[in-house]
Amino acid sequence: MLTIDDLGDLRGRRVLVRSDLNVPLDGTKITDDGRIRASVPTIQRLCEAGARVVVCAHLGRPKGAPEERYSLRPVAARLGELLGASVAFATDTVGESAQSAVSALQDGEVAVLENLRFNPGETSKDDGERGAFADQLAGLADAFVSDGFGVVHRKQASVVDVAERLPHAAGGLVLAEVEVLKKLTEDPQRPYVVALGGSKVSDKLGVIENLLDTADRILVGGGMVFTFLKAQGHEVGKSLLEEDQLGTVRGYLATAQQRGVQLVLPTDVVAATAFAADAEHDVVPADAIPADRVGLDIGPASAEQFAAALADARTVFWNGPMGVFEMDAFSNGTRAVAQALVDSDAFTVVGGGDSAAAVRTLGFDERAFGHISTGGGASLEYLEGKTLPGLTVLDS
Repeated sequence: MLTIDDLGDLRGRRVLVRSDLNVPLDGTKITDDGRIRASVPTIQRLCEAGARVVVCAHLGRPKGAPEERYSLRPVAARLGELLGASVAFATDTVGESAQSAVSALQDGEVAVLENLRFNPGETSKDDGERGAFADQLAGLADAFVSDGFGVVHRKQASVVDVAERLPHAAGGLVLAEVEVLKKLTEDPQRPYVVALGGSKVSDKLGVIENLLDTADRILVGGGMVFTFLKAQGHEVGKSLLEEDQLGTVRGYLATAQQRGVQLVLPTDVVAATAFAADAEHDVVPADAIPADRVGLDIGPASAEQFAAALADARTVFWNGPMGVFEMDAFSNGTRAVAQALVDSDAFTVVGGGDSAAAVRTLGFDERAFGHISTGGGASLEYLEGKTLPGLTVLDS
């Protein structure tokens, strides 16, 4: 992939940067600015090179039309604080406000365009509609830098089509993410241990299948574990369950046994009367969850078991919390896995999304981990061995 150095002298040139600024909001308050902070080094480097930087990104899932709750305005304000400089904000994506904001830029200055997904062309499946929007975006710039790793698995206008229309390069964040993922896929130091959580097995079907070929040990927690427990014939009560995946999961259990991969499931769970922070709850055996209870975390014995399974690892990939970490009563399993990674001598990778949010929410120092990814979905698809269109286009 080409790098920013390959773009030559950038002074006075307009550079469109596709960042990942898709942060959680509570109203207009940003509750986790990790992705904004991760985007700063590339933007800062372009500013120092004298470029006129035009940042574009999405937030949430608007349906191709403006929705105030998904505006990037608070994100632009936070970016300005992190850069220590004024950041202009365009109230549209490619319209009059965007053109005016870009035209007013001086060397080393930054403008942020409004949410790309306010324009239907950004995510359109129609090549013509997507291409037309990409033409407008490309018209705002002289070069393109792809730095939003969280979207490189999407064939979208600002990810793929713009790169086909402008001199392009990978930003520092994308380069770092790819380097890390190569360490996980090409020749990981062993034992290679993977901890998977989150709500649904179906979100991780491909990656589990691929990891059965590469990992030495796979730990399964979170909401997805109840489909595994059910596949073993256990009662899971009112816990999250994907009935249509039971056959697939039974296949994984059999394949793991055949290949000598340790598939570690919890031996106890925290089962509550309801999905609520103040619900009554007890620790119960994983094979004896009461029919009227919902499992919301792995239990204390399982937390110790998982920590022990991570202790001798040389490489660790963690994607997905072990329980509903946002509720204090059900955060201990996730906390235990995070602490095990902090205590480990392994190369540790936190695979984006809820896992990265959990690290910050639970108060861990991000520097204690080898790498915290900004792209959960992109990381998983890379580990599945899929071709990611936003990376492929940067190779050409």
